[in-house]
Amino acid sequence: MFMTLPQPNGAFEWTQAPWGAVLRCGPLAALAEHFFTTKDLMLRGDLQEWNAVAGYVGVDPSDFLSVRQIHGAGVAAASSDRPRPWSPPEADAIVSNDPSAAISVRVADCVPILLADDTGRHVAAIHAGWRGTAKRAVIAGIEALQALYGIRPERLTAAVGPCIGPCCYEVGGDVLDGFRVAGHHPEILAAWFSPAEAGKQRLDLWRATRDQLEGAGLLPPNIHISELCTKTHADVLHSYRADGKAAGRMVGVIRPSSTAPRPHPSRGSTADRLPR
Repeated sequence: MFMTLPQPNGAFEWTQAPWGAVLRCGPLAALAEHFFTTKDLMLRGDLQEWNAVAGYVGVDPSDFLSVRQIHGAGVAAASSDRPRPWSPPEADAIVSNDPSAAISVRVADCVPILLADDTGRHVAAIHAGWRGTAKRAVIAGIEALQALYGIRPERLTAAVGPCIGPCCYEVGGDVLDGFRVAGHHPEILAAWFSPAEAGKQRLDLWRATRDQLEGAGLLPPNIHISELCTKTHADVLHSYRADGKAAGRMVGVIRPSSTAPRPHPSRGSTADRLPR
């Protein structure tokens, strides 16, 4: 029996993995294999679960690559000419052109961003909480794709998976101060932050992520945000705000393509789609 799944933005659809539901973005799926997991997996260091995800995306567990996320803007390169085995570096983004490997980031309220160029052969996975957003992790990942592989931002498609939404993300004044110290323009901050109760601020990471993607050069029609709030849908999605230290982690996974872009999934079989 399936969980009752929340309705994502129309560019996204729920599909079935061996362990349960995963979320895919149609326009990105036409370029590169990818997905975002749910509470059907806990991903708290369980090797069996990790191996299952690797197998589903079609790579050996040793080629299912992650980083030690530190809420910064560092970028790791998992290029085809880099040696294995992979020793996870401290970073919050990975870029790759190696179709034999899949790259991933873990989240439980933070923003998972997956990117692919128009050939599907160059991809990125980015983790950005408020600290990573303040430090412009998304922009760092896009700049790495251009510097390493010559990919212009206007060639990229972005899928932003489930994360805490503006409805539920109340933060202290220190968070707003952190963005100010990082040099974000007051007009931008006025769009991302709004007053909340008890002197707190409400932070819109959906808007901030879209603005940073556009600011880095992505075309607006190529930016797709699932608009699923992890705290609102904590029965389906992992949320640190809802579950605290008991929270598991969702994973955003993407694998570079070794073939030409394929048709949008909605034009093909519907056998593996899940009811909403």
